[in-house]
Amino acid sequence: MSGWSAHEISSQQRRCAVVTGTGGLAYEDALALACAGGDVIIAGRNAAKGADAVARIQSRQPRANVRFELLDLADLHSIRAFGSRLRAGRTSLDLLINNAAVMAPPDRQVTPDGFELQFGTNHLGHFALTAELLPLLRKGVGARVVTVSSVAARGASIEFDNLQAERWYKPMAIYGQSKLANLMFAFELQRRSRASGWGITSVAAHPGISRTDLIPNGAGRMSLAGIARSALWFLFQPPAQGALPTLFAATSPDIVPGGYYGPDKFGETRGSPSVARVPPQADDDAVASRLWDVSARLTGASFVTESNRAMARTDSCA
Repeated sequence: MSGWSAHEISSQQRRCAVVTGTGGLAYEDALALACAGGDVIIAGRNAAKGADAVARIQSRQPRANVRFELLDLADLHSIRAFGSRLRAGRTSLDLLINNAAVMAPPDRQVTPDGFELQFGTNHLGHFALTAELLPLLRKGVGARVVTVSSVAARGASIEFDNLQAERWYKPMAIYGQSKLANLMFAFELQRRSRASGWGITSVAAHPGISRTDLIPNGAGRMSLAGIARSALWFLFQPPAQGALPTLFAATSPDIVPGGYYGPDKFGETRGSPSVARVPPQADDDAVASRLWDVSARLTGASFVTESNRAMARTDSCA
């Protein structure tokens, strides 16, 4: 995979992808997939930004099959409505890129459902979204779910007594916990897909350090991180480069199910897609299973499909 670029993406014709987010990495993901012939749904909470992303893609690729759908990952009602619309309008889905994120707002905020904003959006929102789209993914061809983590996951831990940051709130530490949760979810989804025969490949990726609006929109332009981003802009790789590990995970025939991919240089902060280092705490299957169960309870999301229920009924009658 040395030197892999978006030009190596295989044809995505007859494949449908959902990408969460409207700018930065999400825009680059959607652009590359649309240019490869894919049917791309950009899902985000800001309709104006979504329309702009669609227009920009179509200006670069006039034949692009791309559209925007409203989705607020901080709101379970919005997630369920999005899932209902897609299931009503489609029979299958081939790719889901769980990309959108909130990063390090200076003060603790909560979602409409009462979750801490970063954990609620970055992890619980994507957990619930994946459950909503599971029936479509199960009917997809070579279906994949790519969940985007971060180098911030390296120093994080899952603190079940502080998932909602009610005991203490440190912006970057809570962000790191949410991105570690993303990584562990990706691994656990692969394990459960294999065990249950869902036929879905789950992969994780991270963009290194990229020049997106994640810091300005979260911590703020005048925060320490925002000032560093402006002053040291040359250390942040362009969004198109940062998107490559995600695109590799989403399209390459060489990925390993349950794998993790990131940039290959300078401590995985920049470069071309390569196998990423998994933080030791992300390899704890017991914590991942508990996190899955807690996430299902908090969101009310179910990964039990009709075929699962039928198998369970058959087993109970045996």
